[in-house]
Amino acid sequence: MPPQELVAQLRKRGLVQAGDRFETLYGGRTNRVWRLHGPADDLVLKLYRRDFDNPLFGNDARLEALCLERLSGTGLAPQLRASGTNGQEAWVVYDHAPGAPWRADCAIAARVLADLHAQSPDVTAPPGCNGSAAISQHALAILTRCAEPERGKLIRMRPYTAPVEAGPTCLIHGDPVAGNLLVSDTRAVLIDWQCPAIGDPAEDLAMFLSPAMQQVYRGAPLTATEESQFLAAYENRETVVRYLALKPWFHWRMAAYCLWRAQNGAPDYAPAFELESAALAVC
Repeated sequence: MPPQELVAQLRKRGLVQAGDRFETLYGGRTNRVWRLHGPADDLVLKLYRRDFDNPLFGNDARLEALCLERLSGTGLAPQLRASGTNGQEAWVVYDHAPGAPWRADCAIAARVLADLHAQSPDVTAPPGCNGSAAISQHALAILTRCAEPERGKLIRMRPYTAPVEAGPTCLIHGDPVAGNLLVSDTRAVLIDWQCPAIGDPAEDLAMFLSPAMQQVYRGAPLTATEESQFLAAYENRETVVRYLALKPWFHWRMAAYCLWRAQNGAPDYAPAFELESAALAVC
């Protein structure tokens, strides 16, 4: 159950009625999330952690609420109902999105990301990592949190491909992993908008295609055929070309992140690290 004082606040705002039932949702890895079953509404309540310190993924409740509000009516995100604070903890309530986490059909994932990247919502979000130099700096910053000898080994795997300059930007989700794409029929909705950015859309492509993230959230990396299907279905060819040019840098940064997670209490990231390192080695 959510904290009683939060339930009382939600009841006062008309979001909780007598007889409503909370169901704990376990799919997320960061915040506490409940599904609120009621006779009239089917809602999700998210309560944000304050002790969150992650070098790759932010956890900003204000940005999530803003994205849900500005993307209302697009079908790309759930409908925001309310947001607020309970003491020092922020919360949001939004409509429960039907569907199940993405498992197959890469074209569905490619289409929802292409649709998002074609939007121009008025969202003030942090800048993403744009270009190989920015991604490299980010990877090195993550590696400062990692321990030897693995850190030194990964530093020596730094890509030495041709530099890629910064490119066009748009609103990107920041964390479009399989668990954050809910699929119903042939449509997908993006959830967990706590780390959006105004950045290179190639970042979203890299996050979805990451062998590590597919392993962690789906249990297996994509096949070469599935990756090709995704890239063929994504409509913007310029973004696909940028992704392919930046691919070694994205793999290097993700390998650094997986190493940090594996060394800090997340053993399921150890095989993810091996997968991402192997992908980097063949770039």
